[in-house]
Amino acid sequence: MGTVSPSEHNSQRKERGMTTETVPEATAALNQTAADANALREKLADALTSGFQAELDPEEAERAGAFQESALSEQDAADSADDLSAALEEFGVSP
Repeated sequence: MGTVSPSEHNSQRKERGMTTETVPEATAALNQTAADANALREKLADALTSGFQAELDPEEAERAGAFQESALSEQDAADSADDLSAALEEFGVSP
């Protein structure tokens, strides 16, 4: 990979839609994202304090992994019912 001249670099930035006007917007968005991440980190640290009830908004709770789906799929549930029926039959119990 070679060195890119300043004029070529500017040309590439314009092709990607990055102008001197969009760079501050992107920087502001990155700064806000970093600030949000730091605030969430602090809230999660507070949540580890015994007796302290940290309040997270729904977006923060989701980012922290509070709403990860862990339920069985319909097929897994049906398969487990089949396993239970077979196990009960082994012991002479009818389902």
